[in-house]
Amino acid sequence: MQTSDMRSELLNPKQVCAEYPIFGSTGSLAERRWRGDGPAYIKTAEGRAGRVFYRRSDIEQWLDERTVQTGGKAA
Repeated sequence: MQTSDMRSELLNPKQVCAEYPIFGSTGSLAERRWRGDGPAYIKTAEGRAGRVFYRRSDIEQWLDERTVQTGGKAA
């Protein structure tokens, strides 16, 4: 898979939690969606019927925005 293909890859919440343990469980990922402080996501329909997906690039961006460089200001 090319880098551009990988960055646009869609992952479901279970895949996100398996590949990025920082998110914990699918329940904690859902709580982040509800609070509005997690990575951007795609919802296929309104309400509970809609399936949720994440772009790998959005997850990576969210993590990059929270990365603290050593030697810099405290978080």
